Amino acid sequence: MSFEVFSLGTSGMMPLPGRFLTSALVRREGELFLFDCGEGTQVSLKMLNLRWKQISSIFISHMHADHVTGLPGLLMLSSQVDRTEPLTIYGPARLADYIESSRKILDMYINYEIRCIPVEPGVIAECDEYHINCFPLKHTKQCFGYSIVEKERPGAFSVERALELRVPKGPLWGKLQRGEDVMNSDGVVIHPSDVLGEKRSGRKFSFVTDTMYFPEIADYVYGSDIFFCEAMFSDDLEADAREKKHMTARQAAMCARDGEVGMLCLQHYSPRYSDRELKILGEEAKAIFPSTVLTRDRMSFDIPLKD
Repeated sequence: MSFEVFSLGTSGMMPLPGRFLTSALVRREGELFLFDCGEGTQVSLKMLNLRWKQISSIFISHMHADHVTGLPGLLMLSSQVDRTEPLTIYGPARLADYIESSRKILDMYINYEIRCIPVEPGVIAECDEYHINCFPLKHTKQCFGYSIVEKERPGAFSVERALELRVPKGPLWGKLQRGEDVMNSDGVVIHPSDVLGEKRSGRKFSFVTDTMYFPEIADYVYGSDIFFCEAMFSDDLEADAREKKHMTARQAAMCARDGEVGMLCLQHYSPRYSDRELKILGEEAKAIFPSTVLTRDRMSFDIPLKD
């Protein structure tokens, strides 16, 4: 079962050559989830040859231009193909107004259903295999972070144990793996717990951008396999970060450390830092949390199953 994360843009405030505005994409079992949609998102999607037509859900953190200005173009592009599935866009309440006004002013031709869903903290979407959490951040306007959390999977099926309990190979094995009781060849009821090991945890991806540091972020992203987090400033500009309600790379690393995440992927860098100077942010974060990646545009990361 695949679970991949793609960095589409890592710049904050303004796009730079080779560094587009903030956006990330998750591909899980062929389903695509887009997080923020800054300028250049379409370019990175094209360069990575990602099937943008299959994006089913978009999650917007907040209504600042560098996180939503790529959205009208993406919506128009999706009208160039025969799209039958609706596109669901989650975000702050004003997001629906932005999309509707863009459609009218730009005379956008949209031939598919767009569902705008205003979010509140908590579970905002759920299916049998995963749920998506939304949590509040602290920025200059209403802002949210998001997590995709896979649900626990059944434990490994023991073929040896099933045969010992005289459960013949075939459909009964499938029922046990789906959590159903079965009757063996002797008429004895066999429970799934008789043949399955301990439940296995799922995978988790978290996305946080445009917020001042506060300790509860670690609780929201706790146990994430991959944690995309803003690193707007270096440590010497902590006062500026606090005033503008952003984080330093060191503070992002503190969230990762306290949240016991697997990997921290820094993003949303101030344009004041050249590509060469970005290493300062990486070094400051790694001093706190060694499993840090100085994420660049169009990097990709795979989250394997935990067996």
